[in-house]
Amino acid sequence: MFTGIISGVGRIVDTAALGSDASHGQRLTIEAPAGYLDDVALGDSIALNGACMTVTSFDAAASRFTIAISAESLSKTAGLDRPGPVNLEKALRANDRLGGHLVSGHVDGIGTVASFEPVGESWELRLAAPPALARFLAYKGSITVNGVSLTVNRVVDHPEHCEFSINLIPHTMENTTLGTLRAGSRVNLEIDLIARYVERMLGGSLPRH
Repeated sequence: MFTGIISGVGRIVDTAALGSDASHGQRLTIEAPAGYLDDVALGDSIALNGACMTVTSFDAAASRFTIAISAESLSKTAGLDRPGPVNLEKALRANDRLGGHLVSGHVDGIGTVASFEPVGESWELRLAAPPALARFLAYKGSITVNGVSLTVNRVVDHPEHCEFSINLIPHTMENTTLGTLRAGSRVNLEIDLIARYVERMLGGSLPRH
């Protein structure tokens, strides 16, 4: 489990194929902030841009670790198939503060940035989500975007997608990778965990990918 409160910004510095064709995944090498891996053990879970991954090797002195990501996960996520910055969050401990909201680290869909504009001291990020996720997006509800716990400020349903907007304060811009987004950028979305269970109890289910 996670909270959507980013604990560091890392960078994918290398990708290596795990096989000879597209049915195989990749091994990613991630560079973390200095000291980030001091309390990490082999097999620990770390979310990369909101996707829960398992540490397969690490070098705390060099601040680098590796994960293996399957072809299936690569096809259902954004930003994990090439070098670049990533949001990092270690798995939640039982005695940790729940600063954001409960997050499982399972990407529910890919969103696309419709616009990203300054509004006063903050920024408004408008995103287009797949229609299947529309019923899980609510005014003042929670959602994670590339692993960051955020509050939905506006929702507009369209036939081909659901558009929602969120407000990013300067702290979020400075301490996550969201400030690098541009119109057309693809992002990982995870709906609220409680909404997922409510949907199931009411007899519905998330669409299978």
